[in-house]
Amino acid sequence: MHPVIYLNKTMVEATKARVAPVSSAMLYGRGVFTTLAIYNSQPFLWSKHWQRLAAHAKKLDIDHTGCTEKNVGEALHKLIAVNQVREGRARVILLARSGRDIWKTKTPGAKKTDLLIMTGEPQKLAPTGMSLAVSPFRTNTSSPLTGIKSLNYLEHVLAWEEAQSRDFDEAVVLNERGEIVSATTANLFWAKNGTLHTPTLSTGTLAGITRECVIELANQHFIPLLEGIYEMPDLIDADEIFLTSSTLGVAPVTTFDFRRYSAAGTITTTIKSAFLSVLSASN
Repeated sequence: MHPVIYLNKTMVEATKARVAPVSSAMLYGRGVFTTLAIYNSQPFLWSKHWQRLAAHAKKLDIDHTGCTEKNVGEALHKLIAVNQVREGRARVILLARSGRDIWKTKTPGAKKTDLLIMTGEPQKLAPTGMSLAVSPFRTNTSSPLTGIKSLNYLEHVLAWEEAQSRDFDEAVVLNERGEIVSATTANLFWAKNGTLHTPTLSTGTLAGITRECVIELANQHFIPLLEGIYEMPDLIDADEIFLTSSTLGVAPVTTFDFRRYSAAGTITTTIKSAFLSVLSASN
């Protein structure tokens, strides 16, 4: 993480930043975030990220009055400039100070939500492609947090750490019905017989910004794409696999549970090339 962060209209050293210790965010995880890529000192697809962030805040009853796409975007640009970020990533977080909570302060104050922005270096990817395992943990589709990028992210982190402990980069997560959902921190795509597949949102997968971009690119390049409900044999039989996220971009998978896949598959190469073209055009 870079040394300076943005907190409530102020640039401050990350080590000196302070937020309310008794708050809905700290006690119950009532908060939402989005992580976006920075290319050539520009936040990529900021408008889409803000729209999703605001929608998720509304679902969790987080008051972000005073925070708009324009003024939060301006704060993000200022922080990028202060930290001199050319290529990297940013995380924008809304921390709720209050809600219908069990533990409350007697005088909550006028401010209902804290805005926190931080930047960091880009995520490093292995040049040989990513390795993928199967996670022993399941996604619960009946949870009110399913599909929301909330501060309750520990399940994702623990699933990622478990895969890392077995020397895999990522892991496929299933839901309680045994349906493929995603990777622990990324969306999942695979190609079979010339058709691209990805789990539908009803499985519990996140409506990722890069996922949406890849779906649009597939349509533009006349690549058949199906959003559906799949089980493990569908993925094992794939010809190509890749992951997508704001920090990964389009990342080919070359190993899945000890099976080998090409990083230069036709569809993966087409999508990755198209995605890089979108990046170039946006800068």
